[in-house]
Amino acid sequence: MRYIKIGAISLVAVVLAGLAAVIANDRLNQPPAPDRATLIAQAAHYHARIQRDRYGVPHISGPADADVAFGLGFAHSEDDFVTLQEAALTSRGQLAAVEGAKGAVTDYLVRLFKVRETVASQYDTALPADTRAVLKAYADGVNYYAALHPDKVESGLLPMTGQDVAAGFVFRTPFFYGLDHVIGKIMAPAPKASQVAMTLTQSLPIGSNGMAVAASKSADGATRLLVNSHQPYLGQVAWYEAVLDSGEGWHVAGGFFPGSPFMLHGHNAHLGWANTVNGPNLSTVYRLDVNPADPDQYRMDGQWKKFEKGDAAIRVKILGPLIWTVHRPLLWSDQGPVFKTDHGVFAVRYAGMGEARQPLQYFRLNKAASRDEWLAAMSLQALPSINYIYADEQGNIGYVYNGQFPVRAEGREWTEVQPGDRSDLIWHGYLPFERVPQIWNPRSGYVFNSNNTPFQATGEQDALRPADFTPAMGIQTDMTNRAYRAEETFGADPAITAESFRAYKFDITYSASSDFARQIAEVAKVDPGTDTDLAAAQVLLKGWDRRTNVGSRAAALAVLTGTEAAHSDAHPDVPAIDALRHAIKNLKTHFGRIDPEWGQVNRIRRGTLDLPIDGGPDTYRAVYGLPQADGTLTAAAGDTFIMFVTWDKAGTLSSDSIHQFGSATLDSRSPHYADQTPLFVAMKTKPVLFNQSQLAGNVEADYSPGNR
Repeated sequence: MRYIKIGAISLVAVVLAGLAAVIANDRLNQPPAPDRATLIAQAAHYHARIQRDRYGVPHISGPADADVAFGLGFAHSEDDFVTLQEAALTSRGQLAAVEGAKGAVTDYLVRLFKVRETVASQYDTALPADTRAVLKAYADGVNYYAALHPDKVESGLLPMTGQDVAAGFVFRTPFFYGLDHVIGKIMAPAPKASQVAMTLTQSLPIGSNGMAVAASKSADGATRLLVNSHQPYLGQVAWYEAVLDSGEGWHVAGGFFPGSPFMLHGHNAHLGWANTVNGPNLSTVYRLDVNPADPDQYRMDGQWKKFEKGDAAIRVKILGPLIWTVHRPLLWSDQGPVFKTDHGVFAVRYAGMGEARQPLQYFRLNKAASRDEWLAAMSLQALPSINYIYADEQGNIGYVYNGQFPVRAEGREWTEVQPGDRSDLIWHGYLPFERVPQIWNPRSGYVFNSNNTPFQATGEQDALRPADFTPAMGIQTDMTNRAYRAEETFGADPAITAESFRAYKFDITYSASSDFARQIAEVAKVDPGTDTDLAAAQVLLKGWDRRTNVGSRAAALAVLTGTEAAHSDAHPDVPAIDALRHAIKNLKTHFGRIDPEWGQVNRIRRGTLDLPIDGGPDTYRAVYGLPQADGTLTAAAGDTFIMFVTWDKAGTLSSDSIHQFGSATLDSRSPHYADQTPLFVAMKTKPVLFNQSQLAGNVEADYSPGNR
């Protein structure tokens, strides 16, 4: 027995020694941590002033654009350093070293998409000096905060660089038109196919509303803009509000993502825009024919050609300080990144591939002082997708179904998988900006988008016509409930007032034309037989007014049914009536009845707040809830940061905004952790204090990072 114990102890000692060697070797192969004093000293190069208003919103000013970017990096770090850090590690392909295996898929894609190589090859050439200065300054602001709070910093993060910030744009922007879903279909039924979407969006629905109304359609002659993106409440694509004002003319107010120094949508002193997600077909999948005698070759134009090969060395956290480097092969063909699956080998060519100028386009949009300058920025075509709803002080309104539309051969169904052995099917370049679908100053006096087809974006007399655009562009043709409601509210009103503009934004109704209403009508007509609960539920649904107000006695049953029924559309073998049965069972189990008030079920929770909230999935007042163990839903996505922007008849600017939580994204000790939530629930807003004169008397904190 003694020898067994000695042997066991020796074995444990050998294992521990081996683990210690692995840990030591991993650390020796990593670059040395930067000197904190050096990072802190960088702050002396900047002169940023941060003024936080009564809601904690940072108003950042400075003599130069770089000063303001530095201040923004620092301020956003104060409120949400954890997410900023995660965003930087994601774009570097280092997420698995912190989060373990769940981050490995994202790290692999960063390498497969050559994100770092794209940035490195173009950073000093495609991005001009003023843009690089802003990227570097923003990174320096994050570094400064991190150096002051070393206990919050993950190993390997510092120093963050301007190239890290640029890489975030390169990696993320293609996912907004659905590249993650394309990859998921290629990899299906592999369960990890959607992990990149989970990392970036928490696997929650994202959408958006944008509306611009001209003076001709306003009762008071004002030009109005609604900025209403639907995003997850938390994470790398959750909105953060800020106001920037530099002595070099960079003066904007609006929404920012963690890791972005540029306002992504909102307004400057002269113009503004809203973004919504669009879904054109901007990628092509090719099935490759691999040489059975040599797996390193694929067929192209009748000949075998070598794959370009690489090694994805991914550091994966196993436990505590133990990190293991996993090696996975990387392959590229003439078309692009290659995926080997159990059902074939595929390559993907996608809009945004090899593009690093996204920061430049955003910066030029931020500083545009007229429609011509804004259009010049759009014509850079560095952003692969996203709708733009535009308005300005001159009364112009417009809609751009933006995209890098590949120049593809006519007569093919480009949504289908293409043969991978023909070089003539590999597209190169994009259609010029003039060919992108867009509408300017329509006679109808309004433009809108709610993630629907661009062919229904204004009044019928001004609508874009499908015949004017080649099918090879892959333009979407679908409608959402929100799009129908936009037509039925904003579109139907010939003289929109300030009050009605806001009321339409907070519309909580499902259109009779919507897929949702169709699903509910169908399940309400099914013969219930002897099922008394089903019969009672159908009576309730037939009498429902299609509204999602908190007091509704039918909305809970309808929304739970409609949400599941929508999923059953993709699975025809699952009858939609089963969704109603499941909803009945769920409500009776948790609430003892099939008709609880919607506000009992639909909740928004933040800190100590637990409030009922109006709205539902795909209503204009969009609320997407995650199911809880008690049968309730906790709002987690949908309406988030909202702005109402107005230029009156004289061209004078005013704006209001609201955030679902507050400026302190993750600091539960802050008074601004949930101070906007009651206003958000009440569908009210607060003024945007755009100028120093408006800010005066409303400042709760005033400081200059680096000058403490």
